[in-house]
Amino acid sequence: MIHSRITGTGSYLPGDPVDNTALIADKGLDSSDEWIVERTGIRTRHLAPAGVAASDLALVACRRALEAAGRQPNDIDLIVLATSTPDFVFPSTATILQDKLGITNGGAAFDLQAVCSGFIYALATADKFIRSGSHKRALVVGSEVFSRILDWQDRGTCVLFGDGAGAIVLEASETPGIHATALHADGRHRDILAVPGHVCGGQPIGDPLLRMDGQAVFKFAVKVLAEVAEEVIAAAGMTKEQIDWLIPHQANIRIMQSTAKKLHLPPEKVVVTVDRHGNTSAASIPLAFDEAVRSGQLRAGETALLEGVGGGFTWGAALVTL
Repeated sequence: MIHSRITGTGSYLPGDPVDNTALIADKGLDSSDEWIVERTGIRTRHLAPAGVAASDLALVACRRALEAAGRQPNDIDLIVLATSTPDFVFPSTATILQDKLGITNGGAAFDLQAVCSGFIYALATADKFIRSGSHKRALVVGSEVFSRILDWQDRGTCVLFGDGAGAIVLEASETPGIHATALHADGRHRDILAVPGHVCGGQPIGDPLLRMDGQAVFKFAVKVLAEVAEEVIAAAGMTKEQIDWLIPHQANIRIMQSTAKKLHLPPEKVVVTVDRHGNTSAASIPLAFDEAVRSGQLRAGETALLEGVGGGFTWGAALVTL
């Protein structure tokens, strides 16, 4: 039987960190560092300079993941890139990344849009491609420039998000690395987190900036994250006691703590990086995963529960052994 395993990780945060005090001063926000930290756990975020696109951030993260895996770009025959902030309407950011990496083998490359759940969706998709035998090595990427879709006068949202990218190399293996995945969506809740606009005839139609009902998102997220965690653990035939680490979508420290509590996991088993980069949407889980690996926090042979929830509304989880 063919399985898939993660063989390399990489991430990238653009520019210097922008702390809460500097952001408040620059944007003239009615807020404070204390208010932001208490409610979200976020202390700094990174904002991509003008002219830097999602593919540029992904390029650095992928090069680092390839180096960690000991692979060359043309060893990759599949790219699944999760983003809500693509370079263009088309071509896909994945094909732009493929070109920038110098991959010329004709492997598949496509974007996937599930907002903050995007990396989990991308991982589950790539895992199924590899398990089918159709592909051998994939780059699974989350890359976002959310700073381009924020209303900088809305203190309830603009302080939450940042830019960044994370990537993994996923390879065919005789031993399981991805034990189980679970994906869900419920479009009835699409309005509580959305960018309710688009471009038509070269002009913005509707509202082209991010809007969020924070309380509704919090309530929904805590509920479904606990449920999907239980689901994926059962699907893998494992128990909570076998989980070494929880690596959740890095959106809000309160959501992360609430989810861990529902799973009866102690705080020291939760990988937390949100304080350093804020909510980077589809990039947040691979950013946190890479940080955990490179710091020695997550070690070979240990098992991590990855989970995310995002606009759509979408949510999902994956149980992974490094």
